[in-house]
Amino acid sequence: MKIKKQGVEKIKKPSSTGSGPEEKGVIVSHHGIAVDILFESGERRMVKVKRREGHVVGDNVVVKDHRLARLPRRTELCRRDSRGSVRIVGANLDVLGVVVSPMPLPTPGYIDQAIVAARQAGLTPVLVINKGDLEGAWIFADKIMATYKEIVEVFVVSAITREGLEALEHYLGQGRSFFVGITGVGKSSLLNAICPALDLRVGELFTTGNRGCNTTTVSTLHSLPGGGELVDTPGFNEFGLVDISTEDLAGYFPGFEEAMEERCHFGDCRHRTEPGCAVSALVESGNIARERYDTYLTIFDQIQAGDARFKTRR
Repeated sequence: MKIKKQGVEKIKKPSSTGSGPEEKGVIVSHHGIAVDILFESGERRMVKVKRREGHVVGDNVVVKDHRLARLPRRTELCRRDSRGSVRIVGANLDVLGVVVSPMPLPTPGYIDQAIVAARQAGLTPVLVINKGDLEGAWIFADKIMATYKEIVEVFVVSAITREGLEALEHYLGQGRSFFVGITGVGKSSLLNAICPALDLRVGELFTTGNRGCNTTTVSTLHSLPGGGELVDTPGFNEFGLVDISTEDLAGYFPGFEEAMEERCHFGDCRHRTEPGCAVSALVESGNIARERYDTYLTIFDQIQAGDARFKTRR
């Protein structure tokens, strides 16, 4: 998955002809052949669009005479699905909130790839550890914090008891956030706790494997009571990075910050077997945990394999 800054974008503006007024607004949900728009006037209504025009939640738009035009994006959130297709799922974001829980556990590499994607775009990644009320939850939380607390902001919360929610709400009030996480970690439950009036549908975990089922079917942008906005999105269990090179991976990988302050002997070092590698030296000295390095190598191999598949298709 990647959140990337947009360059110069050529957008067709609505025609100046016609009798209707020009209205500006933001897309708050997408329903295939129509989008739900919250206009600056406070009105909210559906506007028909073509299915493949590429509009997403968070897009700023102009509507005139029933024609919709998208304004340039500051950022966009993309993900590569299980079939290798790239999908844009959100626009004009400030924070990427990665929601995890002790049940179900995050898939290997999920948190790291999310942080890499956010850093590549210059966005702020944060970790939200939900279900802090579960028995043994602090064992899981302590392990996560031991790895990431010096790297990103970490919130331990419970949608049931509201523990930790006040601090999270204050943090989210500073901009537009996007929640991601595997199915069943409780993203919709968290939003219900923050905005009780929404009454979003939530589901139970499947007994076998403690996996969740999707209750959110479309991404939706919500205004928060204390300020800021939050996008609730269907869960997805893989975090496929988009358009990131193996060279960039180390620069954004959580835990390699100290190594990036040093210089490897080779400018194009990929931190595997090259002599004079700053990352390898820190692994050997114990300043980078072997587990973190192994995770980096796994993601590195996935990116290389993905590049090979893409080149083969082309």
